[in-house]
Amino acid sequence: MIPSSLLLLLTLLCLGVLVSAVDFYKVLDLARSASDKDIRAAYKRLSRKYHPDRNKDEGAEEKFVDIARAYEVLSDSTKRQIYDRHGEEGLKAHESGQPAHTNPFDIFQSFFGARGQQARKGPTSLSEIEVSLADIYTGASIDFMIKKRILCDHCRGSGAASSDDIHSCPSCGGAGVKIVRQQIFPGMFSQSQVSCNECGGRGKIIKKVCPHCQGSKVLDHTQHYTLEVPKGMPEGHEIVFEGEGDESPDWEAGDVVLRARSRKEKGGWRRKESGLYWKETIGVADALLGFERNLTHLDGHTVQLKRTGVTQPGYIQVIKGEGMPKFEQTGFGDLYVEYNVVLPTSLSPEMEKRFAEVFHLEDGQPKRDEL
Repeated sequence: MIPSSLLLLLTLLCLGVLVSAVDFYKVLDLARSASDKDIRAAYKRLSRKYHPDRNKDEGAEEKFVDIARAYEVLSDSTKRQIYDRHGEEGLKAHESGQPAHTNPFDIFQSFFGARGQQARKGPTSLSEIEVSLADIYTGASIDFMIKKRILCDHCRGSGAASSDDIHSCPSCGGAGVKIVRQQIFPGMFSQSQVSCNECGGRGKIIKKVCPHCQGSKVLDHTQHYTLEVPKGMPEGHEIVFEGEGDESPDWEAGDVVLRARSRKEKGGWRRKESGLYWKETIGVADALLGFERNLTHLDGHTVQLKRTGVTQPGYIQVIKGEGMPKFEQTGFGDLYVEYNVVLPTSLSPEMEKRFAEVFHLEDGQPKRDEL
């Protein structure tokens, strides 16, 4: 029989293991059914976000280490299978006697290739997108697709069927360059260094090309993104998706930049900074006698338009606090309502009677004592 004190100790140890266990899928914000492509995309996004050279927040470096460890396990089919079946403890048993976990910075360097942190950055893609004024007023999430090139899933940008198919160039000995000796005149020679024409200066040749990309190293891909439109977003506001440009083994992926503008709608709402503009059409009776009516705002709420007395054509009524949200501030701008007066081609009997009551008309003419 196990003593109660020993049983308690074992229970606490088990609980400690359970508490300390890390969910690698949760670290990468993935479902357990995630594909290899999903895992790579998640690591690419999160490793950039939490890299200590870019993110100085407290805990960013620890998060970066966890992300690297999760990727190291889930990107390895054998380790992932063991982890899925037996959890982290089963994985530790499998890795016992093996070298310690790979340095997270080495994983980062390996993932992004020899380009490294100081490498040349690829081109930035700039696109313009039109957003409805209603979405800018309320804020919105807009899904869109972008066609771009990504590193081949199979060869990871090497262009070879496998790592065994990559060899040092026999022509330049792997240096990528050749020394060319040229006679200037009898007895005198010059030496110059030129790029190897056999390997294109890479120092490597491929015996068997990748069957997926046919040796081109990249594939065409359509990527899904979500654009977060902030409330009151200014015209021409740029949203940057870092590192989401075309991929290549020769550079670090550039950025995708979206420049957002409000969609112009004929006869609808207009905006100028935090001011919102609307044209309201009224008849001659309302222009002369006044009126009350409701205007449905961009988010559906009702704004009351009220005028007493005469409203001149082109008159602009200012309604405080009913304009656009102030970007990255509190409060709203103002609403400017411009009135357009439409004159009838003829007066209906009801309108004639109404005018007669207000202006004391006799047979369509003012009374003599009012002349």
